[in-house]
Amino acid sequence: MSQSVADNLLRNRRTNAVIGWALLLFLAIVVGESAITGDLAWSLFVSGIIALCILPPLAFRNPETMLPWEVIAMAALPALGRAIAVFDITQAINLYLSIAALALIVAVELELFTTVKLTVGFSIMFVVASTLAATAVWSVLQWSLDLLIGTEFLIVPGKTDRAIHDDLMLEFVYTAIAGVLAGLIFEFYFRRKASVSRRIDEEVPE
Repeated sequence: MSQSVADNLLRNRRTNAVIGWALLLFLAIVVGESAITGDLAWSLFVSGIIALCILPPLAFRNPETMLPWEVIAMAALPALGRAIAVFDITQAINLYLSIAALALIVAVELELFTTVKLTVGFSIMFVVASTLAATAVWSVLQWSLDLLIGTEFLIVPGKTDRAIHDDLMLEFVYTAIAGVLAGLIFEFYFRRKASVSRRIDEEVPE
């Protein structure tokens, strides 16, 4: 490897890592702000995103071994949108996008930092399935908080069980659509156009 190529690779990794850590700092601020305002479920959800994002640098013991910054940005932008959203429908859309971004993080980490290689069809289905699984965990978390500390995420006074059930099913439909979009982004951008191999550490397995 020539010195110029090595320098370019190192520069790309460092730039990617700096942007990635800056985005994680923003997400950490979101966690703190959500906890202060009493939005515990959202605080825990964003904490989960942060935990997934820092797995690569912890596993490889190198702060420059980060996810492509675009992946973290896809998780950070809905968090920003939720923080400034005025209407409930906007908050709901941001939630669906955040859940899809969570599934995208898992898929990208498997593709980049392990020996697992996903085929085209399976990669899209994997992201969709991961999105639905994350939605299920999110729903259980909200339901548990409603029962334990009296929040009103799902169990709203005056709302019938049928209405709660219908709203929950609609959430699964919308997050499945968001999951399909995230799967397509994973396949046609991160695997084909983003040149992410130039932004990860040399120790990452091929």
